[in-house]
Amino acid sequence: MFRSSSYHTIDTKGRVIIPARFRNILKTDAVYGVVVSNMDDCLYAYTFTEWEKLEKRILAAKSGAMSNLRRFFLGNSCECYCDKQDRILIPKNLREYAQLEKDIVLVGNLDRIEIWSRTKWEDVNKQMELELKKEEVKEERAFLGL
Repeated sequence: MFRSSSYHTIDTKGRVIIPARFRNILKTDAVYGVVVSNMDDCLYAYTFTEWEKLEKRILAAKSGAMSNLRRFFLGNSCECYCDKQDRILIPKNLREYAQLEKDIVLVGNLDRIEIWSRTKWEDVNKQMELELKKEEVKEERAFLGL
């Protein structure tokens, strides 16, 4: 499971170093790398095993609204293998979507890694903090024991 976040830079070629705590998880998978796609103004990166599970859930969904999600999410996905320096190369179209230019944040979100531009992440993080103070969210947090 992916947890925590870390600040990094993306080089001019689009390469990102995977932090050791995430590398350890990736190395236990059959393939050393991730499948990356765009969603929510950032990139989602899944192990190959998690990606296969996700594809099965998407295929099982019969809703008509799913066709656009499938087209957007699957159509923009890319296999990114780790190189000898434990980096992945993010394609230009995905970097442009998430506005990844130099300073980025890798955020562990249990079954995936989210890759954010640092500026966007800081804005989203502040917004989430405000949302967590709302009464209905406090009730859900209390239910979880948080």
